[in-house]
Amino acid sequence: MSCEAPSGLPTVDPKTPPVLVLAGPVTRNDVTRLGDDVRALLEDTGAGVVICDVRALRPVQIRTVDVLARLQLAARRAGGRIRLRDPSPALRALLDLVGVPVELEGQAEQREPALGVQEEVEPGEPGP
Repeated sequence: MSCEAPSGLPTVDPKTPPVLVLAGPVTRNDVTRLGDDVRALLEDTGAGVVICDVRALRPVQIRTVDVLARLQLAARRAGGRIRLRDPSPALRALLDLVGVPVELEGQAEQREPALGVQEEVEPGEPGP
């Protein structure tokens, strides 16, 4: 009796994060519905992150940042997080300005340093 190993690569079922497309402008009235959408996507897919495609969010306003912060909160309460896809430079600048900690697609996670990057030690501090 002989057993042959299957040829080729094993079948892999990668979990791709679900995508929620946000078309602008969004308002506070949209927060409940969008928060429910984020929670449902996290629960239905078992993914830990929902990609929010924000390329169509125009014009960029402070209420846009408020909606994104509330979506992040809804995702965190459901055990996940959101990650933004294609934010405009204006939206990125406004998020940085107000200090809303939202991940951007293609950006290294904040918990992990990018590959090949070492933290700098200030003079007088003990090294790693």
